[in-house]
Amino acid sequence: MNIIWLGHGSFRIEIEDQVLLIDPWLHGNPMLPEDQHEAAIAGATQILVTHGHFDHTADVIEVADRTGAPMVTMVELAKVLTGKGAKQVTGFNKGGTLRFGVVEVIMVPASHSSSIEIDGSPKYTGAEVGFIIKGEGHTIYHSGDTTIMADMDWIGDYHKPDIGILSAGGFYTMDMAGAAYAAKRYFNFKTVIPGHYRTFPALEQSAEALAAALPGVDVIEPQVMTPILIG
Repeated sequence: MNIIWLGHGSFRIEIEDQVLLIDPWLHGNPMLPEDQHEAAIAGATQILVTHGHFDHTADVIEVADRTGAPMVTMVELAKVLTGKGAKQVTGFNKGGTLRFGVVEVIMVPASHSSSIEIDGSPKYTGAEVGFIIKGEGHTIYHSGDTTIMADMDWIGDYHKPDIGILSAGGFYTMDMAGAAYAAKRYFNFKTVIPGHYRTFPALEQSAEALAAALPGVDVIEPQVMTPILIG
């Protein structure tokens, strides 16, 4: 398995025979060089979308058209994206499971907000979410944009993820200290990868505090387009 950070909250996960893109943001993503856009999305088989904000949806229709990969997301957001021209979108809801080959993707709650600007006004796009992804003997928890929440208790206990991809930049989501607290209280991760940071000045620029707070956990500061190999 390879987990590849595309900058900000965007990730590429190569797992089993699938290439999953989560919230692929290309144009305007200050972390992802333009000459890396094609490599970032090449071979995509599914696009997972956590919520409607521009830094998560601005490019998803273009990426879907370029790769032929269908999208999966919250049912209300699926309807909005379809209305904006998306051709293949599956809308499901929290607790639902989709299977892509032998890979399972389960929608779980997050605590944030979700909207898309249409004609100058925000349009509600259903609840914000995260995903549990199972394959190759591992269970990944991608938190989506979220603060610490009590739902993490049952997510950790029920799904028992060993890998956490946690939005941890602060300001818009929990910060590094909050992510560390959540990891210690609710999960038993072997590996933690922070995201949704370093992109804007308001966000945290380092995961040193996260690593320091989680002794015994492999906290990996991702580098853009550099695969993190999970055995």
